[in-house]
Amino acid sequence: MTERRAAKVYRSYDEQVEILAERGMRIHDRHWAVTRLREVSYYRLSGYWYPFRMMRADGNGRADRFFPGSDLHDVVALYDFDARLRSSAFAVLAPIELSIRARLGHELGKIDPLIHLRPDLLGPSARRPGSTAASSRYSMWSEQYAAELARSREDFVDHHRTKYGGRLPIWAAVEILDWGKLTHLYGMSPQPVRAAVARDIEISAPQLESWLKSLNILRNYAAHHGRVFNRVFALTPKLPTGNGVPQFTELAPTMNRAFGQLSLVQHLLTRLGVGNTRMLPAVLDTFPTVPAVPISHLGAPEGWRGTPLWNAM
Repeated sequence: MTERRAAKVYRSYDEQVEILAERGMRIHDRHWAVTRLREVSYYRLSGYWYPFRMMRADGNGRADRFFPGSDLHDVVALYDFDARLRSSAFAVLAPIELSIRARLGHELGKIDPLIHLRPDLLGPSARRPGSTAASSRYSMWSEQYAAELARSREDFVDHHRTKYGGRLPIWAAVEILDWGKLTHLYGMSPQPVRAAVARDIEISAPQLESWLKSLNILRNYAAHHGRVFNRVFALTPKLPTGNGVPQFTELAPTMNRAFGQLSLVQHLLTRLGVGNTRMLPAVLDTFPTVPAVPISHLGAPEGWRGTPLWNAM
């Protein structure tokens, strides 16, 4: 019979501060420390003091003890930086999403105004092999689209319900799709459409689809207050090779870290000609001076600010 572990013991804020101090965290002002724990929570901050924890003697993970010199002010500084980074990432992703929506709706509309309701007119992944019938991928997307349409209270949706029985043309339909559903529609689009949307970004259609999938995860973290700092992202986007986008060659090994993901965002802003290309560099410039945790923890290489992608003034 498996032995159950006892539940974690409840600790007051003062007790939490004491635990940190006993483990080697420098606490200059206990009242300030209690205030920050009350505002943020012990477990949310734990993701930011993780790099300050010593390695276990057996090399298997981290111990509870902190490295000598670890300071709660540095931990909070990293947390505050990450909050700025999340907010900025969410802000600059919005015009990218709107631009992709507009371009995809426009290109698909050239084929048929109701192409999103016609899997036989979409790309191969929208149909079963050797058939014009809808694939399971399209059927799932179609159900999600119908649910979004039923929930929508947008004026243009009400107008189409009244006048056209709710059958939105594709250039209007894309406006009710979130990032994930938009990405799936792009993936199911005919190859000429996919290529046309990707062309101005100077990457291939499969690369753009992988970028959109990756950045959907980043967007969700940013929207729901998830930690971006020191996170390893699950999806690794496909990168152009050769002379297409040379600045990504150096970043390829760390593309699963925040800086790599943000580099995708910066490239999209630049090539699509939307948003504020100065915002992310300005926020990265505020990375706190913490000797034990340099900006390389984000995946940023030395001299990143001088690269063509990041030298926005």
